[in-house]
Amino acid sequence: MSNPLDTEAGSELFSSYEAELKLVQADILQKLDQIPELSGESRKSAVSQAERALEEADELLDSMRLEKQNIPSSSRAKVNQRFRNYEADVDAQRRKLASLASDRAVAFGSRYTDEPAGASDAHLDQRQQLLSGTDRLDRSTQRLKASQALAYETETIGASTLTDLEMQRERIQHTTTVLSDSEGYVDRSVKTLRGMARRMATNRLITISIITVLVLLIVAVIISKFR
Repeated sequence: MSNPLDTEAGSELFSSYEAELKLVQADILQKLDQIPELSGESRKSAVSQAERALEEADELLDSMRLEKQNIPSSSRAKVNQRFRNYEADVDAQRRKLASLASDRAVAFGSRYTDEPAGASDAHLDQRQQLLSGTDRLDRSTQRLKASQALAYETETIGASTLTDLEMQRERIQHTTTVLSDSEGYVDRSVKTLRGMARRMATNRLITISIITVLVLLIVAVIISKFR
């Protein structure tokens, strides 16, 4: 049908259900192809197996219906279309099986009557129902384990993400503190430079004054000698 889902959060379990459903549908199609060639007990057994496979397909569709709600909205439209295609395929297979199973004379051969089945047939039906229930329970258990494993993995990833975010928050706080300290150092450095600039200007004025006084004294001495 369509391509498998891209691996992203919420889609892995849906993809596993989808892959399992494809296998079940392939098994149903194989049974549907075999039934017309069978008769009697063989045909009855094949019909029962196909019915159990359809029940499994219905269970998988129910699981997919729930799981697709966890898929991001950007991918949900494609998923919904594929899900509808799967539903239509399973419905078509169910109608075909009903058509094949309705011919009871072919299905059960000359043993079929309107009277209740014999004890051996009743025991066989009970055994098949028990096996079918056990198979469904096993499959449900496996899907539950898969869901639990995915939930545990998601929880682990979430805890790791929270730890990383906490570490990043501490780094940001440390960086903020360092920047604040740096701003304080810069302010003190600016004040120090301004003080040094004022002292340099004062020293320059003093030096110029001293030089001026000395020059005046030298001129005065020279003038006094010529008198």
